[in-house]
Amino acid sequence: MHTQTHIMAGWCAASLFQLSARERLFCMLAATLPDLDGLSSLFGQEAYWYYHHRLGHNFVFALLLAGALACFSPHRIKSALLYLAIFHLHLYMDYLGSGIGWKIHYLWPFSAWGLKNSSAWDFYSWQNIAAAMGLFLWVILIAFYQRRTPLEAIMPSLDRQLVNSLRRRAAKPIHR
Repeated sequence: MHTQTHIMAGWCAASLFQLSARERLFCMLAATLPDLDGLSSLFGQEAYWYYHHRLGHNFVFALLLAGALACFSPHRIKSALLYLAIFHLHLYMDYLGSGIGWKIHYLWPFSAWGLKNSSAWDFYSWQNIAAAMGLFLWVILIAFYQRRTPLEAIMPSLDRQLVNSLRRRAAKPIHR
């Protein structure tokens, strides 16, 4: 799936729990950083096809990522478990929407085995676009009702401006 979709999924899932803005940011990172292995494209198409869904899409990376993020969280055990769950949400989304031919190499580097979905959606499919639009709608609802956006931890001033603008627009009557 698309990076933006992973970011929104991580933040929306995090918004289901009582977390700090930093912890929600870490959930976005847990939902997105597995795709760092996509940087293998800098070394050519062959490197990308081999390393993407291997380097960052395995249980070793999951444990390292969740552990590293948990070190900077106040509730380390609870946070680590949440980050692990959101990491696996990333894998599930990729399983559904990365396109036919991609495998998830969950046991790498210990095994070359990969989980493949023979009916995965194409990367630019209507299903992926619908998932992104659904998550975007969820982001807007969270912004309206919980008064925060995915920018809350990194750009708090812009976060407040967006929330206030959204709430002002929603309060205006519709003229016919």
